[in-house]
Amino acid sequence: MHQSLNLGFSPCPNDTYIFHALAQKRIALEPLSLRIFMGDVEELNREVRAGRLDMAKVSIHAMVHLLRDYCLLRSGGAMGRGCGPVIVSREKLSMRDLKDRRMAIPGRMTTAGLLLQLEGTHQGPKEEMVFHEIMPAVLEGRVDAGVVIHEGRFTFHEHGLHLVLDLGAWWENETKLPLPLGGIVMKRKLGEETARFMEEKIRESLAHSRAHPHEAWPYMRKHAQEMDSKVIHQHIQMFVNDYTHDVGPEGEKAIRHMLKAAAAQERLATPQLPLFCTQGKSADTRGRKPWGSL
Repeated sequence: MHQSLNLGFSPCPNDTYIFHALAQKRIALEPLSLRIFMGDVEELNREVRAGRLDMAKVSIHAMVHLLRDYCLLRSGGAMGRGCGPVIVSREKLSMRDLKDRRMAIPGRMTTAGLLLQLEGTHQGPKEEMVFHEIMPAVLEGRVDAGVVIHEGRFTFHEHGLHLVLDLGAWWENETKLPLPLGGIVMKRKLGEETARFMEEKIRESLAHSRAHPHEAWPYMRKHAQEMDSKVIHQHIQMFVNDYTHDVGPEGEKAIRHMLKAAAAQERLATPQLPLFCTQGKSADTRGRKPWGSL
């Protein structure tokens, strides 16, 4: 029976690279069809929390609020080493300097927001902004510092901003695990068969972009007009990797660790339901060539 599903992801290059072939119908999807919704990461978190999307890229932090109705797919996520959010300021400051000062964050349900909480030094006011508004707010002095994600990691130096703390490096030093930033969730009621089908179709879409990068390029550029080509290349090389193809045993461990930390931070009891939509261990895909080649 034909079924139409809502799929949400962000306009960032790693997501448009992964989902280009699915969104543009370059690979067969029957008996399913997709309606694409694009939004900022925190908008996607809200849409899924409201139950308006069947599948979507969400922050791992948001998963603590979604597990009753959604489970996690093993492909399509964002995880890695050396890829985390960074705290930047207009002046050279330390985290101690910023303890009680105003900090911009890209949303309370983002993994970036959670990492700031877990690090624990900052106790001052937090101002939520769409991620691309944060660096201008820091530069204009509307906030004292900001937690920068996505392409801001590569470009903040060009704006004259200073690195206060690399939150991804902090996480890796604390846990010895890769940093799980986001994952693809699907409504539990759609069932394991649909989940397994979509995991494979996401892998096919990723493989298609890898094999035909110049076909995917206009789609990525269309949704990332503010970025130059170098930054788009950097973005994909950093955020599209083995964990995107399959979360793997180490990735599972990292996600479970973060969800436990998030639940403890927010004093939440997580539902006793399977975290992943498909059962059985992930394959360990370490050692492959980079998936995000362009």
